[in-house]
Amino acid sequence: MTTARDVMHRGCECLRINDSLAEAARRMAELNVGSLPVCDENGQLKGIITDRDIVVKCIAKGKNPAEVKAGDLTTKAPVRSIDANADIGEVLHQMAEHKIRRIPVLENKELVGIISQADLAAKLPQDKIGELMEAISATSH
Repeated sequence: MTTARDVMHRGCECLRINDSLAEAARRMAELNVGSLPVCDENGQLKGIITDRDIVVKCIAKGKNPAEVKAGDLTTKAPVRSIDANADIGEVLHQMAEHKIRRIPVLENKELVGIISQADLAAKLPQDKIGELMEAISATSH
């Protein structure tokens, strides 16, 4: 049985809610990633910020990324996440059902990794990846 732990990217770094979006962009560039999880002062996951979020929700609106905080872009809705011991089928189901391209992996409510489409593409059969991509990209009519 393949689990979330088997396919996740380990050691992902968290932004803090008070980090600026300029800092978020710098860290994304340093780490060569397009997103970072956002955690509160207690290390609890509060959201995920993507490079696209910075562009669309900050820069395109004329805001200064040095002044906008990561916490400003997180939503009040619970963050979709998956337990580290969840079966890969559940990972695929959650990502497809909620149309998300990455999902944080938690163990005892602590962030231990993240699974992206690229992680799945590297470790799963092509037919499973094709189904996931189709489900995430599908629009509802």
